[in-house]
Amino acid sequence: MARRKVGNPLAFAVLGSLGERPMHPYEISTMLRARGKDQSIKVNYGSLYSVVSSLEKHGFIEAQETVREGNRPERTVYRITEAGRDEFTDWLSELIGTPSREFHPLEAGLAYLPGLPPDRAVELLEQRLAAVDAEIAELHAVHERMAAIEFPQLFWIESEFRLALLQAESAYVHGLAEQIRTDTLGGSAFWRQAWKLYLEEGISPTEQLRDPVKYFGQEFAWMRAIPPEAQ
Repeated sequence: MARRKVGNPLAFAVLGSLGERPMHPYEISTMLRARGKDQSIKVNYGSLYSVVSSLEKHGFIEAQETVREGNRPERTVYRITEAGRDEFTDWLSELIGTPSREFHPLEAGLAYLPGLPPDRAVELLEQRLAAVDAEIAELHAVHERMAAIEFPQLFWIESEFRLALLQAESAYVHGLAEQIRTDTLGGSAFWRQAWKLYLEEGISPTEQLRDPVKYFGQEFAWMRAIPPEAQ
């Protein structure tokens, strides 16, 4: 991904909003919320004015006028510049066409899954599954309402992508929990035995790894070849 002069995802949303028409920052934030764009783009509204200031500093937007409504404070209306339109188009093209490596929190947790007892892992996976499936049901309901009022699919397609990701996660987590529960996950026997030795006999993982054959059988002799720093 390109290193941008203003890399905050909120800057992308601001440029996209001002690409429609000139607005003041409060109007931008209101529109993003009303359209649900803050569900798809990581938005920190507390930094909105600093993002707007940075975009102006780098020539991507410019002040068009200052307005006052009733007794409210004056507000500056901004418009996008030609440089801003180029930046938005380039950024959008990159987001659509260039995959990036994203680090999913679940992926990080799975990397250290053996740090939990198998039964506890299943319990937590099922807890996660309940939350994911609840969001899936909620999105289905939202999409049905959108279709019922014939709101063009084009304007909520990011929500369909979110749904597809959640459905994939649900299917995977469901399968993983079942594998752990039924001991059909590769390494399950080792995992359960390791925790049994620790909880019932107080034998630490470090001690177990010093002599895997003693604690787990000859089939685990290969573990002796693992460098200590990788254990």
